[in-house]
Amino acid sequence: MSTVTAGTPATDPWLAQTVRIAGITDEIEGVATYHLDFADASAAGSFSFRPGQFNMLYLPGVGEAAISISSDPLLHGTLDHTVRIAGQVTTELARAGVGATFGLRGPFGSSWPIDECLEGDVILVTGGIGLAPLRPAIYELLNRRTEFGNVTLLYGARHPFGLLYSAEYDDWQANGVDVNTTVDRASPAWQGNVGVVTQLLDRMPVADPERTSVLCCGPEVMMWYTARSALGRGIPKERIWISLERNMNCAIGLCGHCQFGPTFVCKDGPVVRYDRVSQYLRVEGF
Repeated sequence: MSTVTAGTPATDPWLAQTVRIAGITDEIEGVATYHLDFADASAAGSFSFRPGQFNMLYLPGVGEAAISISSDPLLHGTLDHTVRIAGQVTTELARAGVGATFGLRGPFGSSWPIDECLEGDVILVTGGIGLAPLRPAIYELLNRRTEFGNVTLLYGARHPFGLLYSAEYDDWQANGVDVNTTVDRASPAWQGNVGVVTQLLDRMPVADPERTSVLCCGPEVMMWYTARSALGRGIPKERIWISLERNMNCAIGLCGHCQFGPTFVCKDGPVVRYDRVSQYLRVEGF
């Protein structure tokens, strides 16, 4: 009898499963979360993923795009993907409505190292759409809250109406995640922090750096500065993790489109330990 390992494709990774849009949540301008159901009940029952992994969404006649999974790993049935309109596939997906069907392959890639964070503090640093790949990690940390020390979310956006999942912050806060937001440009009604997200990391207390883990997702320059700030606070390089974003066409390391130094992001990433790719993220002149 075969078994399915959590977070590995349940079927041939080249074959797409049919999924249906069960619902759509408009998040911010140009970004929506698609709640997907599997057409095949057996596929739905065998599918599982780890926080940080992604699926390939295939729209026949249009193309395929790698999209991070943004739902709770413990919730089975509907699968969430938060999508920003950025290309031909995502533009066509934005035109689709509830009931539309397309193909899904996955899950693929590495995941956030939740078990390596046990009994220590966890700092999640992200900006803009980068919160979507970290959302499943937040859910898992909440589901296992007693196994960790302090859990802090540092989240930045360009403006207050660019903050994803804002309706969930109070619940995250009430259940043990210290939520801190900042914006580049404040509106008249904004009463929170103003400035880049790395400033929040620079200012926050880090009681036990050697037992603190940083999980970071966002633009590469932001992740580079986040890592530099974390290292300056005494957090070991082995406890800093980032999620890379590249053009992933095959998802299994054959086409070479997502090569990043010696790393193929689709199979060696997208989540990687910072020190393993830091030389390729270096910002010259700083």
